[in-house]
Amino acid sequence: MGMEAKVLLVNGSPRRYGGCYKLLIACLHGVRDAGGYGEIIHLYDYNIKPCIGCVSDDQRVCRYPCIIDDDDFNKLGEKMLESHGLVFATPVYWYGVSGVLKNLLDRMTSMENMIVHEGRSLLDGKIAGFIAVGNDTGSLMAIAYMMSVLNSMGFHIPPWALAYHNSLDDVVSNRDAILDAYNIGFNVVVSIDKLSSIGKWYRVEVDVDRIVRDIIEKSSIEYKRQYRCRAKMLYKEGV
Repeated sequence: MGMEAKVLLVNGSPRRYGGCYKLLIACLHGVRDAGGYGEIIHLYDYNIKPCIGCVSDDQRVCRYPCIIDDDDFNKLGEKMLESHGLVFATPVYWYGVSGVLKNLLDRMTSMENMIVHEGRSLLDGKIAGFIAVGNDTGSLMAIAYMMSVLNSMGFHIPPWALAYHNSLDDVVSNRDAILDAYNIGFNVVVSIDKLSSIGKWYRVEVDVDRIVRDIIEKSSIEYKRQYRCRAKMLYKEGV
């Protein structure tokens, strides 16, 4: 590896000793065994205010550093931007992520929206992994939500990027979850190494008008062709 991969592991649980933290420890072992550097942070140690949705009033107002500057988001944001990969761990709160983690994800819009200002999301090309722990169903819903949001912001999601535990039992008894969490860390670092040479993944300098013309032309041809076939089938008996 040409550089030391830095991975920030975010504990979105209020319990510094709970299942999320335990699986992040397993994940950290994977990071280190793959040759990376990892750091676990506890999100509840930070004051992250809710997003106020300024992007909906004026898209150009939303930018990083976030205009909300009387909390810890911008400080935490610097740690996130210095990292090549992030792993998010959350307890399951009503089939979703914890409130403080939702605040963080919403505020990360300021980083993604830099594509409007600079032509590139500040998160473009980073690698993400996901952990969810709950006593009931909902872990996969929480993970699917995080995957959708992070991928939409520009994150890569490598193979084996999720681990979950649905049980009242201590997570240390779930060897499969521990192994999955380990592999999240390992594969995040491997992906950082393999993909670090790509400068930008989302292209904005594209002739969309040319593509639109091609779409209209080709879809029109196929519509006429298929409509004739469908009309014969639907009306062959005078229906």
